[in-house]
Amino acid sequence: MPGPLDGYRIVDLTTMISGPMATCLLGDQGADVIKVEAPGVGDLVRRLGQPREGITATFATSNRNKRSIVLDLKQQADLDVFHRLADTADVVVQNFRPGVADRMGIGAEALRARKPELVYVSISGFGEQGPYAGKRVYDPVIQALSGLATIQGDRGRGRPRMLRVVIPDKVTAITAAQAMTAALLARERTGRGQHVRLSMLDAMVALAWPEGFAGHTFVGHEKDVPRNALAQDLVFETADGYMTTGAVSDSEWQGLTRALEHPEWLDDERFKTAGGRVAYAKERLDQTADVLRSRTTEEWMARLDAEQVPCAPILPLSEVIRHPQIEASDLLFESDHPVAGRIRQPRAAARFEQTPTTLERPAPTHGQHTEEILRELGIAR
Repeated sequence: MPGPLDGYRIVDLTTMISGPMATCLLGDQGADVIKVEAPGVGDLVRRLGQPREGITATFATSNRNKRSIVLDLKQQADLDVFHRLADTADVVVQNFRPGVADRMGIGAEALRARKPELVYVSISGFGEQGPYAGKRVYDPVIQALSGLATIQGDRGRGRPRMLRVVIPDKVTAITAAQAMTAALLARERTGRGQHVRLSMLDAMVALAWPEGFAGHTFVGHEKDVPRNALAQDLVFETADGYMTTGAVSDSEWQGLTRALEHPEWLDDERFKTAGGRVAYAKERLDQTADVLRSRTTEEWMARLDAEQVPCAPILPLSEVIRHPQIEASDLLFESDHPVAGRIRQPRAAARFEQTPTTLERPAPTHGQHTEEILRELGIAR
């Protein structure tokens, strides 16, 4: 049974994470994604790690359900091939720095002049205007400029910290995938394509804003208090490891005091309201941490679950992938890659009742489908 985007073609000029992950989401959902790569290395992620014939772990998971064609867009013959390929596409997506695609002759204006109904997507680091528009960018740069590193900073000392997973890249990917499908839906209703622009910085600030920039939401009442000064670091040491637990509502707070056998906390004026528990988070969490050290994670989990208090063990990655909840959701699957061997990866997160997502194609080797795609275009070489 075909996926929900079966019949749509995405021509993907992107590299690294944000663009490839976005188009991978569409490929999982059935779109025909054609990855256009330059001669030589191609997408640099093919080499970032321990590659097996040009396939690294990150590349395998971010580029499945795609075909790869190698084109040297600096050569007129290959540029002509690209134009013919773009003429067959529903979406063309690129993440060059602003202005580069236009100079190459593959910008939105050039391609949409040939095919007005085309959806053209430009992903950038900072947008197309402003002092940073032309800067090179990687994920940590966006973590720094978006406030994420400040929000994530050490509580108390306030030293900024970076997240160890590339959150801005991935947030941009999800934003881009949603934008592409929204533009396709609009085209179905109006018959018109459009140019969709988004930047990593915009996506990350928008994601962080609701609570991270709460002190700057009400105009005229700004409070430049770093989020880390109030943030609840809900990592608790137990007698045999680590866990997390948290109480937001009154009923959860009451349940936590019962589970931890400290009913006197209910009489503490600082903690009688949700607002008070936030204002005095450090004191509340410090006393919670002192108690949780006295028993094992399993013992506390049983007590907290009985009181309907949110909680979970903090596990090594090797235990995460074997946790009963992960197994029950059938999240992870294994497959045989023709050159990289046995691969474990997650299925697409969204499940479609009538149009399920599947792994139709493992991540391609560099230029694996060049001849196949050229034949489809009626080009002989």
